Amino acid sequence: MDSENLLGEFLSARREATTPAQVGLLHSGPRSMPGLWQEEVAMLAGVSTDYYIRLERGCERHPSQRVLGALVRVLGLGPDAATHLCELAQPRPRQCETTGRGERVSPDLLRLMSSWPYTPALVFNRWMDVLATNPLAAVLYDGLEYADNLVRLVFLDPAAHEFYRNWEAVARCRVAHLRAAAGADPDDPYLVELVGELSSRSADFRRLWARHDLGKINMDRHFHHREVGDLILNWELFNVNSAPGQQLLIFQAEQASPSEYALALLGSLAVTTV
Repeated sequence: MDSENLLGEFLSARREATTPAQVGLLHSGPRSMPGLWQEEVAMLAGVSTDYYIRLERGCERHPSQRVLGALVRVLGLGPDAATHLCELAQPRPRQCETTGRGERVSPDLLRLMSSWPYTPALVFNRWMDVLATNPLAAVLYDGLEYADNLVRLVFLDPAAHEFYRNWEAVARCRVAHLRAAAGADPDDPYLVELVGELSSRSADFRRLWARHDLGKINMDRHFHHREVGDLILNWELFNVNSAPGQQLLIFQAEQASPSEYALALLGSLAVTTV
């Protein structure tokens, strides 16, 4: 992953994803390129065209708070994307702690997760390595390749498109999560390796990574499990305060729904496999 001009790449991607109508510009006929022109962003942000071009090219790397605020407004950035923009413009010192496969999950959290017979739950780190699953989550993901990393699972497992019925939305969500995590430490060796592997093996990952999307994408997860069929599960994500960087993901089905019945069947499979 090239971290030399992340600010410029982010601005360029978000500019191309912003239409003239979104910023109140009159229709000016067909365009050869998507999104806004550099001149239009500069005008709306109150900076010179030359200065804005220098931002995208990486010649200017530390815009003022006023300019950052104007760019957030013009590009319609949400809270997560606005925070990411500020981190790119004013990077923090590189984190020193090791991330990746050496992390451990609290025994108390593991015990809590195991006590949920009808709630699939798993814990992952900021690079989406799965650190722990409860029995129901283990059965939900059973038989899938790369189930030890949620982003590899989506883009590298041949069965992912069948397992995730709303694959495109799930893929966008995973890339947005990874992009947000990368903003805090883009030179982490494990992240560089992960993004390099995904970029070389998946055209879909390259397409979505280039969009620089950030933020939580609210959606239900539509699964197709080989044993119990289709499940529609809502989900919640919680930060593990005792272990910064770890997050707890849980799934639930609507009461009295076919998915709740299918989840109960899945629970019976979990009991028989323990």
